[in-house]
Amino acid sequence: MGSVKTFPFRPAAARVPRALVCAGLLAALPLLTGCGDAGGLVGAGSTPTASGPVHLWPDRQGAVVPPADPGGAPPEYVKGIDPVRGQDVHGVDPVALVQAELRAHPKTDVGPDGMPAETAAAIRKCGKEGAEPGECPVLTPYYRDLTGNGEDELIIGIEYPDKMMSVRVYTADADGRLNRIMATTQTVINVDLAGRDVILRVPSGNNGYELITAWSWDEKQLTMLPTREQIVRVPGNPQGSANPGHGGHGAGAGKGPGKGPGTGSGDGPGAGAGTGPGTGPRSKTSGAPDGPGTP
Repeated sequence: MGSVKTFPFRPAAARVPRALVCAGLLAALPLLTGCGDAGGLVGAGSTPTASGPVHLWPDRQGAVVPPADPGGAPPEYVKGIDPVRGQDVHGVDPVALVQAELRAHPKTDVGPDGMPAETAAAIRKCGKEGAEPGECPVLTPYYRDLTGNGEDELIIGIEYPDKMMSVRVYTADADGRLNRIMATTQTVINVDLAGRDVILRVPSGNNGYELITAWSWDEKQLTMLPTREQIVRVPGNPQGSANPGHGGHGAGAGKGPGKGPGTGSGDGPGAGAGTGPGTGPRSKTSGAPDGPGTP
């Protein structure tokens, strides 16, 4: 009987999925590439020395700020309107409210109740027969809890000439009385509400800058006061304030012999006039040659 050859048993190698092999190689890359990084904090350079404000002229006697009234500002109740039920100002007619204030302060030109005569006349016509709704200066009201008492306040805007407007805020007390807690008249860019603040953006008086004022409820004074002001730069108009191409005169291609206005169009410096072939001096007013020539 012939000999039988035996072979040592070798278990089949487990087949490792290709995705796991690739993942292992990727995981090892940071170890290979980050050998020189110990993982510690890296210095960002020296820190500049902090310097506090320097008080100038310490011996000078400065102005004194008078103390606030401990009792707060007196309420400015609106007279001539129906009592507010449940402190719900949503039922108050804003036009009737402003008209009631006009009756209480007639012919007032300055102060919180000051109003141009033409605006006052337009408000008196609001809601009457024959009056156009779009001509009423009293704008659509807004509502927001500005005092933190859980009830909305009434915010009214009144348009004045020359982009001016009056912004007024009213709150209702438990007795149904409507109290005006804010009134200011400004040349207004726009008005915003941010949280419990009324934000007014107005021109600052310096070209290229605007003044942003935040009016906030003061619990001690029981009124809304300007609590924060900031002057910010307005992004410039990339096209510039000038509007070239309208009504300008200058060089332009002309056709035809002899003198006569030519035609030209575009965004450049306007229309020009031309004449026949040749060259000649130009007129300073129209851009047309004074003699035979071409532009």
